[in-house]
Amino acid sequence: TWWDEHNVRQQYLHRNDQSERRYSFLDGPITANNPMGVHHAWGRTYKDLYQRFKTMQGFKQRYQNGFDCQGLWVEVEVEKQLDLKSKRDIEEFGIAAFVDRCKERVFTFARVQMEQSIRLGYWMDWGHDYYTLSDENNYTIWYFLKKCKERGIIYKGRDVMPWCPRCATGLSNMEIESEGYREITHLSLYVRFPLKDRPHEYLLAWTTTPWTLAANVAAAVHPDLAYAKVEQDGAFYYLAE
Repeated sequence: TWWDEHNVRQQYLHRNDQSERRYSFLDGPITANNPMGVHHAWGRTYKDLYQRFKTMQGFKQRYQNGFDCQGLWVEVEVEKQLDLKSKRDIEEFGIAAFVDRCKERVFTFARVQMEQSIRLGYWMDWGHDYYTLSDENNYTIWYFLKKCKERGIIYKGRDVMPWCPRCATGLSNMEIESEGYREITHLSLYVRFPLKDRPHEYLLAWTTTPWTLAANVAAAVHPDLAYAKVEQDGAFYYLAE
């Protein structure tokens, strides 16, 4: 491109190398599992906007791009490619061979995302990217955890967390919301709660979790909502309009 032919990007990246003012920027990496989506381009556009603004103001910055190389999303996609249905299938295929396939996918889509970002006009120090699977990254994390343990601020405990029986692993909220969410149709219940000392009058409620009804101790109404009193078969029901 014209920018590369005239070395414009490199001049931009090193414009403020001698500046004493520093603007800290750490690129939150995209998972290198697929080509970038529109939401990635939107986020990177804003990052580039702020960095260029700070560069124009004379701040020294770190223009390092990153790639998230680990996680369930990468593994699940490789399982689909290899037609592996369970963790036992992975063991039979070979764990080391499976890990190599995951790395291949990560490096493939890291190149794709880099090409897309350059085409987008995102000016970073391409070729000096960081990868979360690198030894340097893992050693740094282990060092950090070691120091936390030495200072007594890390402990082993129990917690409740979402669990995927197929993947045999815990799930993050992001994995549930983006990968596991789907709209379904299922049965629900309408329940009438009798009002105390008011014969034939009921508060009508709707629930998709009927197993919680046995533990109910009270029913609440919202002070700012409008409710209707409806008669049916000699009974009166109060429900939100």
